[in-house]
Amino acid sequence: MKLAFELETYKSEVKPTWCPGCGDFAVLNALQHALTELQLEPWNVLLVSGIGCSSNLPQFLSTYGFHAIHGRAVAVAEGAKLANPDLHVIVTGGDGDGYGIGVGHFIHAMRRNLDLTYIVMNNEIYGLTTGQASPTSEMGMKTKSTPIAGVIENPIDPIALALSSGATYVARAFSGDVKQMSELVAKGIEHHGFSLIDALSPCVTYNKINTYEFFRKRVYDLNKEGHDAGDLKAAFLKALEWPVVQRDRIPLGLFYRNDKVPTYEDLEPAYKKGNPVKQPLGVADADEILKEFL
Repeated sequence: MKLAFELETYKSEVKPTWCPGCGDFAVLNALQHALTELQLEPWNVLLVSGIGCSSNLPQFLSTYGFHAIHGRAVAVAEGAKLANPDLHVIVTGGDGDGYGIGVGHFIHAMRRNLDLTYIVMNNEIYGLTTGQASPTSEMGMKTKSTPIAGVIENPIDPIALALSSGATYVARAFSGDVKQMSELVAKGIEHHGFSLIDALSPCVTYNKINTYEFFRKRVYDLNKEGHDAGDLKAAFLKALEWPVVQRDRIPLGLFYRNDKVPTYEDLEPAYKKGNPVKQPLGVADADEILKEFL
């Protein structure tokens, strides 16, 4: 008999401690709805996070979870997925964690096309540490760490970076539209390969520029305007629209999807015998080996 899972199934007894109005509430809501839509067995879902306000998210879901150290969420998720490829492994974190200290792991996971889903709650600020500039903060933005001249570095463009690194599912969502975000997350989890959902998630306490109002005036659904998500060149052009080319229009939706690229797991010879955690240990007497360590 196949079990049916309600939305409540995925909700943890632990309640979020985010600031009232934080965009991360919408991301949590969208992820819960996506898991419900997909009817994933909670015991076969692993949430992995790094450090930051957003990285507390695995505590608020009734699945398995792992709170890793700063910038190492993708590396931990890779290890879990490779050890047990039957798991649905979802990584959650912020722009500082994923696009800053963790950017090396981020790039290499995409070029390997590991079957992971990465949801980055991008608020363009370090919120947990009370408002320093992050890798996606705009040039000129004054923060606690850039109080005089503002940010003097170009911001990272997560969408263009993902496309150039080999990600096979690249999307952008906004916390002001939970329905679209939930659909993009669900399709990302279903996708066989690396999927990135860059979630614009306003920090209502420390970022007074990139607010809900800021985004609502500018966002539009690129797929409703006829964008072909199978066209990599078109995806690059859309990726460069914001913030590189102009400030007035921010595309949301699915930039790119390619289902024909094999994943790392598809190519790895070690999997020819099946899931590693379901294989025999390969030792004649495990008790004798354990005695050496007792």
